[in-house]
Amino acid sequence: MPTTSQSMMDLLREKYGSAPIRYRDYIETVLYAEHIGYYRRSGERVGREADRDFYTSESLGPVFSRLVLGAAEHLLGPELAGQSTFIEIAAEPGTGLLSAIDPHPFAAEKVIRLGEAISVSGPVVIFANEWLDALPFHRLVLKEGVWRERGVRIEGQGLKEVLMDDLSTEVVDRLTDLPSDLEEGYELDLPLEAEQALGGLIAQDWTGLLLLFDYGKTWPALLSDCPNGTARTYYRHEQGQDLLERPGEQDITCDICWTPLEAQLRTAGFAPTILESQESFLVQRAANTAEAIVNGSAGRFSSDRQTLMELIHPANMGQRFQVLWGLRDCP
Repeated sequence: MPTTSQSMMDLLREKYGSAPIRYRDYIETVLYAEHIGYYRRSGERVGREADRDFYTSESLGPVFSRLVLGAAEHLLGPELAGQSTFIEIAAEPGTGLLSAIDPHPFAAEKVIRLGEAISVSGPVVIFANEWLDALPFHRLVLKEGVWRERGVRIEGQGLKEVLMDDLSTEVVDRLTDLPSDLEEGYELDLPLEAEQALGGLIAQDWTGLLLLFDYGKTWPALLSDCPNGTARTYYRHEQGQDLLERPGEQDITCDICWTPLEAQLRTAGFAPTILESQESFLVQRAANTAEAIVNGSAGRFSSDRQTLMELIHPANMGQRFQVLWGLRDCP
């Protein structure tokens, strides 16, 4: 029986032949191709176990669930929370944030799996943990003052990185935002798909609270602090740089860009719109829940308190992850 990578190579040959493939299209294929894409094939991806590839805040257990729900109820108020449907976007198969909480303070719940159509209406709390970073992205490099788009070509039994002859339409539309005076060879991983996904979500008719947990950087940081780009892979808890290795069998991701996402929310009427570290969000917005976790285990070892520290400590997840949140049409 062929491996996932062998099946994926066959699919890439069928779709593209010897033609160069934009990284955005390559990433979409190896992550989302039916049955054999990384996010479409059967098998467990998330968790601390040795045969998993990475773990998330949500996979650490019910402490994260309690903190998120405490923050949501705090930001909306108990009455409005009780009228709202809690919607989780991009939950892993067989999981859901509210599955660890019974009872919960919301009127109803809904889980939308990664890759499923997103339909939202009415008063809601929309929660997504590492949704946007799982979407395809473009890869650019500055050559002699000109931005070039990277791509992939099939050569023999493998894949080789190439430069495309032209830029994709989506990148051309953003050229005025791309400075040409950066150092030669500066690389930029451009997560435009994240902007499109958020735009589709906020264009729908709903009110309430949006909570986006993810890792990312501001636009100035991407253009100054990341000369080698931010694209990377995860396989068996090892971070790598070769996006062409094991196609379909490893996670491919990059830091999302918070700046345009914040602007989208402000334009759509969200007030307030706030970007803060995961540490700041959980400490400030879920203070009562965090205090209860700490006080509930005073003087003895507690796995819940240990998990709390992992979620908020700057050396762990507290600063590596951020939260973009906003309220729309809430009293």
